[in-house]
Amino acid sequence: MSETSGTSASTPKLRAELDGVPTYKPGKPAAADGPAAFKLSSNENPYPPLPGVMESALAAAANFNRYPDMACTELAAELADRFGVPVSHIATGTGSVGVAQSLLQATSGPGDEVIYAWRSFEAYPIITQISGATSVQVPLTADEVHDLDAMAEAITDRTRLIFVCNPNNPTGTAVRRAELERFLDRVPSDVLVVIDEAYKEFVRDTDIPDGIELYRDRPNVAVLRTFSKAYGLAGLRVGFAIAHEPVAAALRKTAVPFGVSQVAQDAAVASLRAEDELLGRVGSLVAERERVRAGLVAQGWTVPDAQANFVWLRLGERTMEFAAECERHGVVVRPFAGEGVRVTIGETEANDLFLKVTEGFRQGA
Repeated sequence: MSETSGTSASTPKLRAELDGVPTYKPGKPAAADGPAAFKLSSNENPYPPLPGVMESALAAAANFNRYPDMACTELAAELADRFGVPVSHIATGTGSVGVAQSLLQATSGPGDEVIYAWRSFEAYPIITQISGATSVQVPLTADEVHDLDAMAEAITDRTRLIFVCNPNNPTGTAVRRAELERFLDRVPSDVLVVIDEAYKEFVRDTDIPDGIELYRDRPNVAVLRTFSKAYGLAGLRVGFAIAHEPVAAALRKTAVPFGVSQVAQDAAVASLRAEDELLGRVGSLVAERERVRAGLVAQGWTVPDAQANFVWLRLGERTMEFAAECERHGVVVRPFAGEGVRVTIGETEANDLFLKVTEGFRQGA
């Protein structure tokens, strides 16, 4: 009925669960008209595509008038071979966050609960609320690590899914093998535990477990991985889960049809086949991470043990002031107002500039 008939127009009815859903905040881009700026706000890989990747992507692009392979057949086979798992245990999606959202759709709805640490990956509360489920946020410990004992205590008969971000975004900390195994032993077998390992390639502490090894004999454990970070395919949006067949099959049902483009699929396969070059690049980034962290500690900062491709500074009320100071000097970081900043390890020049800013900020304080 139109407004001209005397009845007020109304808007379409939308799901009440969407009320108050926070908007995902991407890392702020570098200013185009300011000083030579470096974007250290999105945990991107500063290196160009791995050898052979661009050629594979361009060849696939010649056929983008056609739908991609919806089953990601070649990529799934490559992943299954790479990790020694059945093809039926592989599910792909638009980045690991796309797969995570499918996990929520497959497990959780109104009346259900989803447990995760906080602060952790900022997409968790968004995708949980969209599913209609209730978030149960468990504070990190004083050392910025998952409090797995508290997370286990938070489990109720309404719990359907638990995220363990390892290493944790944005603090970079990680839980050790013994404590994670002890936690998994406490989780009921009908509750899905998702070990989110978006930054696994950057881990150097040998006591931090590989989630894929934990999943093998635990049907209620799924592992998320991505090609966005170490592999440098952030712009192509391709991630995957490794999970036992009932969970993986549910993920394939809930995935957006044709969500992973053929360009992304072929680029991911080529990236997996360039592992030697990948390991060299990741090793260089890890060395830079250790150099940056050592520099910060020498300046007097308290920096959590970093196992990803970024470092975390807890600044509290001075967070936004610090972020503005960084930007003024040509470095864009990722602030979490009232908490701290996450800073990606980038080019050596960018890292040096960041250390220069932190030194001046600390002296000024």
